[in-house]
Amino acid sequence: MSDIKKITDKLIEFRNERDWEQFHNPKDLALAINIESSELLEEYLWKKPEEANKESVKEELADVFAYAFLLADKYNFDVKQIVLDKIESNGKKYPIDKSKGSAKKYNKL
Repeated sequence: MSDIKKITDKLIEFRNERDWEQFHNPKDLALAINIESSELLEEYLWKKPEEANKESVKEELADVFAYAFLLADKYNFDVKQIVLDKIESNGKKYPIDKSKGSAKKYNKL
């Protein structure tokens, strides 16, 4: 069993013990990811990156991952595979010879 599957199973167990699946439809999970991402950003607001509280960053990042894993589960996505597929897709959009050292979007290279 993969680590991602173990994590997802633990999240589902936690959720189901509390009867929270009723709140975990894909739309609300996507909204939760956005909200938790905003809380992650708040850790950096008005600070230099190195001034962010690492423990708070860790907690907010865990929340983002948790909701993302639950959303992936709703669609039966293989998290490892969709990330690998995205890396491959980005490799085509951002060829090394055009994108190395550049922060430009692929359509501006």
